[in-house]
Amino acid sequence: MLTIAGTARFVSDLHLRAERPDLTQRFAVFLADTAAAHVETLFILGDLFEYWIGDDDLADPFNAQVCRLLRELADRGTRIYFIAGNRDFLIGATFAAAAGITLLGETEKVDAGSLCVPGTPLYVPEGRYPPGRGQVTANLLMHGDTVCTDDLPYQEFRRMVRSPQWQADFLARPLAERRAEVENLRRRSAEAMQGKTAAIMDANAEAIRAVLTSHGCTRLIHGHTHRPGHETIELAAGSAERWVLSDWDTGRGDALEIDAAGVRRIDLSR
Repeated sequence: MLTIAGTARFVSDLHLRAERPDLTQRFAVFLADTAAAHVETLFILGDLFEYWIGDDDLADPFNAQVCRLLRELADRGTRIYFIAGNRDFLIGATFAAAAGITLLGETEKVDAGSLCVPGTPLYVPEGRYPPGRGQVTANLLMHGDTVCTDDLPYQEFRRMVRSPQWQADFLARPLAERRAEVENLRRRSAEAMQGKTAAIMDANAEAIRAVLTSHGCTRLIHGHTHRPGHETIELAAGSAERWVLSDWDTGRGDALEIDAAGVRRIDLSR
């Protein structure tokens, strides 16, 4: 479990790619603001990139640019932690070392100290929750795809591509072949999504309660679903809360910020 102090920010689902320079520019502005605000910790909860075909593609100019932006923030004193998403799970130690980030597992429990207590009035735009009167809020961080348990075809695909053998075989192929295969997978994924209902692709309520209970946490923060929101969840042991981060598509984008004053959502849509 990580223990953090000061201010922490959380982002997810930026889907950075060379053909969307506007997203990279927004990310650069966000990182510059994070440095200027002296934010102690930044958590990136997956899908930083639209896709990642291996750390040996780090020489690509676009990939190198994103790596440089992260390294500049790290060099200015912000600790950066990364949880892999379903698009960039092949990010490895070479990229992490170059970018100055720390790789985390699929789920990470974070003790953020005396922050807000679940069960307070629901989120008000641009507002903050009140402090928690000295109580500790245990945060559970993840990308979010593991709680979308109703999407059985996706979960089967996820098990395949997360297996060490599949990854070893994929990374052994030339870069050009890997890039072509990823484009094929993206096309097939888009086609498959057209035949799925919104409910199937969303997080499962029972899976959310189970993961909060099993980790003993009172707050879950994740992305993946592209459905930003906040809700209070009743557990056997009391109340918890779930914050869902937005993706950074056209006209969308946000971050969460947590400090001793509470939680607020930062609008990054422009």
